[in-house]
Amino acid sequence: MNTLRTTVPALVTILLSALTPAAPDVGATAAGPLSLWYDEPAADWETRSLPIGSGALGGGVFGTVAKERIQLNEKTLWTGGPGSAQGYDFGNWTSPRPTAIGDAQDRIDRERRVAPSAIASALGQPKRGFGSYQTFGELGLTLTTPPSGVTNYRRDLDLGRAVATVAYDAGGVRYTREYFASAADDVLVARLSANRPGRIGFTAAITAPDNRSKRTTASGGRSTFAGALNDNGLKFESQLQVIGQGGSRTDNGDGSVTVANADSAVVVLAMGTDYAADYPTYRGADPHQRVRSTVDAAVAKGWNGLLSAHEQDYRALFDRVRLDLGQQVPAIPTDDLLAGYATAAPATKRALEVLYFQYGRYLLISSSRAGSLPANLQGVWNNSTSPPWDADYHVNINLQMNYWPAETTNLSETTAPLFDYVDEMREPGAVTARDMFGNRGWVVNNETNPFGFTGVHNYAQSFWFPEAGAWLAQHYYEHYLFTGDQAFLRDRAYPVLKSLAQFWLDELRVDPRDGKLVVTPSYSPENGDFSAGAAMSQQIVRNLFANVVDSAGLVGDAAFGDEVRQALTRLDPGTRIGSWGQLQEWKEDWDSPTDTHRHVSHLFGLFPGNQLTTPALTNAARVSLTARGDGGTGWSKAWKINFWARLLDGDHAHKMLSEQLTGSTLANLWDTHPPFQIDGNFGATSGVAEMLLQSQNGVVHVLPALPSSWPSGSYTGLKARGGTTVDVRWSGGSATEIGVTASKNGPLTVRNDLFRTGHRLVDTTTGQTVRAAVDGDSATFTARAGRRYVVTRT
Repeated sequence: MNTLRTTVPALVTILLSALTPAAPDVGATAAGPLSLWYDEPAADWETRSLPIGSGALGGGVFGTVAKERIQLNEKTLWTGGPGSAQGYDFGNWTSPRPTAIGDAQDRIDRERRVAPSAIASALGQPKRGFGSYQTFGELGLTLTTPPSGVTNYRRDLDLGRAVATVAYDAGGVRYTREYFASAADDVLVARLSANRPGRIGFTAAITAPDNRSKRTTASGGRSTFAGALNDNGLKFESQLQVIGQGGSRTDNGDGSVTVANADSAVVVLAMGTDYAADYPTYRGADPHQRVRSTVDAAVAKGWNGLLSAHEQDYRALFDRVRLDLGQQVPAIPTDDLLAGYATAAPATKRALEVLYFQYGRYLLISSSRAGSLPANLQGVWNNSTSPPWDADYHVNINLQMNYWPAETTNLSETTAPLFDYVDEMREPGAVTARDMFGNRGWVVNNETNPFGFTGVHNYAQSFWFPEAGAWLAQHYYEHYLFTGDQAFLRDRAYPVLKSLAQFWLDELRVDPRDGKLVVTPSYSPENGDFSAGAAMSQQIVRNLFANVVDSAGLVGDAAFGDEVRQALTRLDPGTRIGSWGQLQEWKEDWDSPTDTHRHVSHLFGLFPGNQLTTPALTNAARVSLTARGDGGTGWSKAWKINFWARLLDGDHAHKMLSEQLTGSTLANLWDTHPPFQIDGNFGATSGVAEMLLQSQNGVVHVLPALPSSWPSGSYTGLKARGGTTVDVRWSGGSATEIGVTASKNGPLTVRNDLFRTGHRLVDTTTGQTVRAAVDGDSATFTARAGRRYVVTRT
């Protein structure tokens, strides 16, 4: 057993003073107004833990006193895939079925509608080696002397800094713990301090489930935990450096590290696996050297350097958008705020609504950063070896919904993992397209994993959805529309769009009913029977083709654009109005006005698509949505917020937001399906943005669906297509000031009732009044890139 002064490696000794400040920062618990906070530790991971994340790494802070628990995740730690004990086939048929799809199509032509079980029996197969996202384990910080008589306890997550804090009084001492996950340095960091010297003592250890080989060693205050998953041999490693200021530190035989009688201590943790996004092996270098170098570099920066780099990196994204709804934040814990939401005063309700909106942005930043996998069904957080739905990537809405708020809430950079992931999916997806369908291009079905699973399984209601790739491609084109990045369009977006269009040019079938091109077999998730030409299928393919036509000329591929344009004219649009005024879910009029299924898939063209542009179609969408009702689970309610916002009904959109908070939100503000499923958080944040700003029709529509419960307020930093940044102030339900910052030269149209009254439009760069052509509630003027224009009442 050795003391700090005789065991610390030379590097750490030299840098010790930089790593821990001379005096503990006892004021660290003064979190900002955008904070989740609680007056007791978390008793449950799913409903109470506080999430921190760097994109690749995740932690769930419990705040338990005698033994702190931080649930750990590394996003590439998955069972399944190549090397799986179950075998792995990428979801492709294990033996040829050359006539299977054609036979299913013929049957649908004859019978019109076919039970999902029959199609699954013909086209599906059992999953083999699909795998599950795995918990990495848990970091425990066990206090040497458990405190008694704890008072003034507070556990909080400051969204403004992305720092979680636990603080309490015991024995006349104020103890503070701070935690953050740094994307800047790819580490989780914790600091334990007290306002009296020599009071910090604990043992740090990582524990993990038994579905893996594992070994733990400690040397020089560094605990190394490494091994491999039993299922597929995927290697993993973590290194945890413990450094104390004052007192002693001991390396224990079980691989844990103990600090005694210190003034403060810092823990730096890095994790990694040998996963690589390389088809077909999905394996890369052993993680040991990378993890070691990451911890060494982080230790060299010191606590202050790590915290500063983390906050600078995080705030560069988070601070772009501010929302003020005239909220008043009460001095009550967040779980009490949530529990009392339904009966709270309006200003208190608005406090939770703003917090929930910004929490969605926090979660996206924390679970989707460049260089990592995209956010999965639980973001980056998972405490299980067998999580619900494998915590995988469902691509019949869920993965797409995770990224709905990325562009609109000014977090465009968070889409990088999504595009990397889809790009890597193209190679295995091309095999599936060729071997299962006989087509060019590529395809992915209902759900996938990090190992290129692009084929099928056999759960009848969710095994078949070849339109998924076309839906994912929408995010590429939207990214271009929001950023104007021509290189991205040419080099990344268009190749994805074109290859998917090639698949559908080969796959569409002439409908004998009317000669239109239709998707078949077609299934409206997760409702009804298989048929030909269900509305969602047609709308998604139509959206893809339209985006290809719009972009082909821009990248110099006019001939292919013409080919797709011709197919688009023959494509069934999937926008029929039925016998009771509804937008039909299927090509034939099978809708029931008493159907309240949580999927409202046939309204894809309303949101996130933009195909229901006539009064007749929008009214039919309203009829369908009203019939479906306001029920549903978290992600379903979130989708309905966006639907009602697109229908310009702010009060109904707000009603859905309120119901999501009262019925589908856990105490830590995670969305619940149930169980916890993060897409509802992201969908709701998108919905709030859609209430405040829309631009899908080439017009910057300001406050398009403002609910009456938000009579006054302001926001800054929301994004419109075309790259326009928008700031607004409103009072009495009407805008009083609108600021738009243009990203390019050319005409810009802004819509709001403010233009119906006396107003003045000013170029803030020159201070000069700008001439605009006003048409009703819209004004069009010539903008210049980088300039801000402000319109006010006169």
